[in-house]
Amino acid sequence: MAPRGLSAEEKRVKLLEIFHESKDFYQLKELEKLGPKLKGIVSQSVKEVLQSLVDDGLVQGDKIGSSNFFWSFPSQRGAIMQNRLKQLKETREGHQTQQTELRAQLETEKAARVENESRAEQLKKLQQLKKTHVQLLDELGAYGACDPAKVEEMRRAVTLGKEAAIRWTDNYSMLLSHFTRQHGVDAGEIRRHLGVEEEYEDIC
Repeated sequence: MAPRGLSAEEKRVKLLEIFHESKDFYQLKELEKLGPKLKGIVSQSVKEVLQSLVDDGLVQGDKIGSSNFFWSFPSQRGAIMQNRLKQLKETREGHQTQQTELRAQLETEKAARVENESRAEQLKKLQQLKKTHVQLLDELGAYGACDPAKVEEMRRAVTLGKEAAIRWTDNYSMLLSHFTRQHGVDAGEIRRHLGVEEEYEDIC
């Protein structure tokens, strides 16, 4: 059976051990050679593992001249954990302060809203008004055709329809007049043929 390869976390631990055991500075190429030789880390994965350690702040890196160097000391990880712990404590304290302030505000609001007959009466009246409002909305929906907004909308539609009828009636009159002059045909004959009554211009 072939030996099991290292997991991603095992690679991180072992690469970090190279730094902590030697307490030295390395370039990527050096780590790619030392990784397989000392810790059994495949050379091709060293770069990715190193980057993950840098991203987590466990390994430091800097460019010196034209080369990039990386390092990590045993005390460095402890310092990082202490900083994280400090941040968490500060966050926790901030949340506790906020919670205390909110509780105080809640108690203040409760004290301002002392239950009495007047307040109870006002709340009862408010509930009744809400119920009446819902009933009126339902009634308005039942008589939607009489809704002032809808009536106004219908009135505008009628006006637009009437204007369009007048416009087309004028167009028909001009066309009829032009046709009778050009061809000498009686206008009444054309109206009878088209089924247009003589009172077609009367629009109420």
